[in-house]
Amino acid sequence: MMKRVEATSRFGWIMSLLSAAFVGGLFLDGWAHTHGRVDDTFFTPWHAVLYGGWGACLLMLVGTLLRNVARGRSWRAALPTGYGLSLAGALLWFAAGPTDLLWHSLFGFEAGVEALLSPAHLLLALGMGLVVTGPLRAALSRDEPAPVGWSGQLPMVLSVTSVLSVITFFMSLGHPLSNVPADATRFALVRAQATGWIDLLQSAGVQGMLAWMAVLMAAVFFLLGRRHAPTGSMTFMLTLNGAAMGLLYPRGAYPLAPVASLAVAGVVADVLRALLRPGADRPLAWRIFSFVVPAVTALAYFASLALTRGVWWSVHVWSGTVLLSGAVGWLLGYVALPPGRPPLAAAEAKLPNAVHSSAHSDVPVAIGRGSSS
Repeated sequence: MMKRVEATSRFGWIMSLLSAAFVGGLFLDGWAHTHGRVDDTFFTPWHAVLYGGWGACLLMLVGTLLRNVARGRSWRAALPTGYGLSLAGALLWFAAGPTDLLWHSLFGFEAGVEALLSPAHLLLALGMGLVVTGPLRAALSRDEPAPVGWSGQLPMVLSVTSVLSVITFFMSLGHPLSNVPADATRFALVRAQATGWIDLLQSAGVQGMLAWMAVLMAAVFFLLGRRHAPTGSMTFMLTLNGAAMGLLYPRGAYPLAPVASLAVAGVVADVLRALLRPGADRPLAWRIFSFVVPAVTALAYFASLALTRGVWWSVHVWSGTVLLSGAVGWLLGYVALPPGRPPLAAAEAKLPNAVHSSAHSDVPVAIGRGSSS
């Protein structure tokens, strides 16, 4: 069977940028919905941007497919490795788009949580997820690592950021940046309500915070496991994702301080990565990183609110949420780097010389590596 072509650096760059524009269209449409800029029609400027991003990705994939077929490649091997599912995801929109239009015609236009859980929208989300993870799959399947530094690694980092943003978009009703549940200015009247409502609102806010932390740390652990992920990649990912989620906040001015707190958390993560050098050969550093990063993220978030909008949650609730955030990251750290695996050096010593070079390829440290902790 003919081997697939490897994605060139140029192709990876173009697809990662087009994918980011595609996701940008999603957030622009989300902003329009949360700020009352849409009416009961499918044909809006925001949908035009969203579907334009999809069309650009589709044209790039189909154009590459047809060009390589014309050069003698088989249809199955004509797309670069990792991008077959991207094409499938783009083609899925041919079914999901009309389904969304039909759904609106039959059941009306969704609002709030309905828009996030509509089956037609979830089908669109699946297609988008397949498209934007193309550069990531290409990086994981590459025999040789891409060049070190931003020039070689940005497509992978941007792909991880894009898929993280698609996931958090559909968490927006409970996301701490698009919802800001602890904002004292928003909940000034809550104190006058029954205690049961206060408990319910705080419980929902805490659960949203911990769910967000789990998704966030999954993306952080992925970058942590990439040896060649450039310095600053976590700051880049968290800042871009936070800025996008802030667009979905519907109750007043853009939540700049909470969004900035996520950038601070990214800087902390990058600094800790450089200082601790967490990995399979340094399991204690990995465990410390796993706890400190989400705890600092939550603490920076609450501090940003305290300095600007105020925090209506009691000290017991917000401080406990900080510690539970750290616990979520610490537990997920054991999933990302399970204990009981042999050190990398010992594992490599058992490999034939012919495969030693592949053992050094750019793969997550938790795969084929382990610790004694």
